[in-house]
Amino acid sequence: MTTIHPVIMCGGSGTRLWPRSRKSMPKPFLPLVGEATLFEETLERCDDPGLFAAPVVVTGTAHLAHVEAQTAGREATIVVEPEAKNTAPAIALAAALLPADAIMLVCPSDHHIADIAAFRSAALAAAALAGEDYMVAFGIEATHPETGYGYIKSGEVLGKGRKVERFVEKPDLESARAFVVDGGYSWNGGIFAFRAGAFLAELEEQRPDMAVAVRRSVAQGRHDGARFHPAAEPFAAIAGESVDYAVMEGTRRAAMVPVSMGWSDIGGWPALRDARAGDAHGNRVRGNAELVDCRNVLVESDGPRVSVIGLSDVAVVVDGDEVLVTTMDGAQLVGKLGGAANQ
Repeated sequence: MTTIHPVIMCGGSGTRLWPRSRKSMPKPFLPLVGEATLFEETLERCDDPGLFAAPVVVTGTAHLAHVEAQTAGREATIVVEPEAKNTAPAIALAAALLPADAIMLVCPSDHHIADIAAFRSAALAAAALAGEDYMVAFGIEATHPETGYGYIKSGEVLGKGRKVERFVEKPDLESARAFVVDGGYSWNGGIFAFRAGAFLAELEEQRPDMAVAVRRSVAQGRHDGARFHPAAEPFAAIAGESVDYAVMEGTRRAAMVPVSMGWSDIGGWPALRDARAGDAHGNRVRGNAELVDCRNVLVESDGPRVSVIGLSDVAVVVDGDEVLVTTMDGAQLVGKLGGAANQ
């Protein structure tokens, strides 16, 4: 059986979940769905020594203390990025540190996956294709029209997956509805599998300057216990770019593995509500709260009692000295609030 090397991407500020998520304690490090944090859930999904190697966690100095606290007692390599440059350089750092034949499974640290068995089965299928030097994306079942995700149009059958016919940017609602009806489109959730050497070869072909800078940064970097510090000067020269643009959309060897695994990116208060179990009326409550004649209401309070009467599809969040009240439709604007921007 192929040993899979998890590469866990740990960055971002999670402003769409303000005030619960803040720059000082962003959403990967919070127990938002269960008792474990989203980052701990990600580690636990990859905690099968018969299938997975010890993870490589790529993070920045702002999150380093949280990463080290929540990986305590686990074997892990922590790559400390000199600065944030988006996902392509971050993945390339891990690829340059790993053996060329290592199969990488790139996972965001802030997603929730309900069906771990389905995740692991998809990881094995993706690893098999990655071993043939395909650049593999998880194609997550599109259960409803969603304008906040990119989509993958699947092509001809390829082993336990399919070739990618095309990647689609975040669509308008009419297009998203058509994708769901079509059935040949999946969400692109940002989970990928690559052979490390093949990924770097693709990067060298498509973004040669980035590939050179990453290799120099790793060659001039230093180990400090479980930490690896890439050299800052060559890394600073990189123009930051996502792996979707830098590699996936330009490669001739794009593949996907379809999977239904109860996935959510917990991208805002509606997604968090839907990821939690509700009562008979669809309400989700954490903390001291009383709801009367409410439907699909999310209440989260770290102290004060919250009372809600006669409302539907709203979120009420109390965190320290901050209070947020929003409709679920309006929740997409939370990150634009002054409180969120200055958290």
